[in-house]
Amino acid sequence: MMNAATTGLVAGMALGFAGYFGGFWAFLLVLVLGAVGLVVGLAVQGDLDVRTRRPR
Repeated sequence: MMNAATTGLVAGMALGFAGYFGGFWAFLLVLVLGAVGLVVGLAVQGDLDVRTRRPR
């Protein structure tokens, strides 16, 4: 299992490659999809309880 520093390094490199080769919109797409993946991963892992989140 990767620690937080390694995960951050890999995510930063992915964003860097997307920004360099794909431009701003590719960078933005990778950033948004990474955030969605993070939320889903935390929910599956049990660190984020989506049942307690209620709309106001």
